[in-house]
Amino acid sequence: MKKIPVWFDCDTGVDDAIALLVLRQLDELEVIGVSTVAGNVELEKTTENTLRVLDLCKAPYPVYRGASRPMVRDQITAAAVHGEDGLGGIVLPPASRGVEAAAAWDALYQAARAYAGELVLVAVGPLTNVGLTLTKYKDFPGLLKRVVIMGGAAVGGNTSPAAEFNIFADPEAAAMLFDAGVQVAMCGLDMTMKAYLTAEELDALGDTGTRQARFARACLQRALAYELSLKLPGISLHDPSAVMYAVDDSMFKTHPAWVRVETKGKITYGKTVTDLYSDKKKEPRDHLVVVDVDREAFKARLFELFDRYRA
Repeated sequence: MKKIPVWFDCDTGVDDAIALLVLRQLDELEVIGVSTVAGNVELEKTTENTLRVLDLCKAPYPVYRGASRPMVRDQITAAAVHGEDGLGGIVLPPASRGVEAAAAWDALYQAARAYAGELVLVAVGPLTNVGLTLTKYKDFPGLLKRVVIMGGAAVGGNTSPAAEFNIFADPEAAAMLFDAGVQVAMCGLDMTMKAYLTAEELDALGDTGTRQARFARACLQRALAYELSLKLPGISLHDPSAVMYAVDDSMFKTHPAWVRVETKGKITYGKTVTDLYSDKKKEPRDHLVVVDVDREAFKARLFELFDRYRA
């Protein structure tokens, strides 16, 4: 089986950490590189978290430090959900290695050139690194096969009534991506809020007994408590669901749509505007909006992947 070459861009907080653990067990993927960006917490923390989690799952992927602040707007974080350290207060051993010398945007571009037309970019944090790559390298969009993001929503938001965190954290970079001419599959809140584990299911995952599963259960406790306080049914696994979508979309429901990002509105700043539920359709409808997931299939796949850590 020919593997899919993937570049993973992340702002490692708790669900990014689970996504990295999932990524390690997906035999269908060849991870070319991992880049870090400021988002859930500050860049130095997201970078150190990424290196430590990759040590936890014995993943040798090269890691590249990316942008420490958004392209235009003031920086925001989600420490209230992820903890000040980004990993819910769970301390992993110091990383055994450091980052590569190249900046994230340069390394990402070189990877896209090396795998021209084949590289899949999976981005689960603010899209600042992607925006900087687009700014510096005009041919970059044509070198990608497609982009899968965790971000946005066709309806609603979680950081403002209109906007999801990853897009709201750098709307200008997100706008550049949706305008770039490469297909974007948007795994937004419409789907990712349905890709959840209940408290009991998270306990069962931890009870499988591996270091990786115990870490997953522990680091998600703070975010679980936050989501339960909002009367949600469990902990939403936003980033792992986007990673799974990149490999196999059969458990997801997806629609083609026109999608752009609002960067001027006072109360709609950061909104992903789509014609999916609109009577007015706009061309080109060249992006994909992922709106649903088979939660039971998602949960079964998640447990299967974590069970591989027993080997």
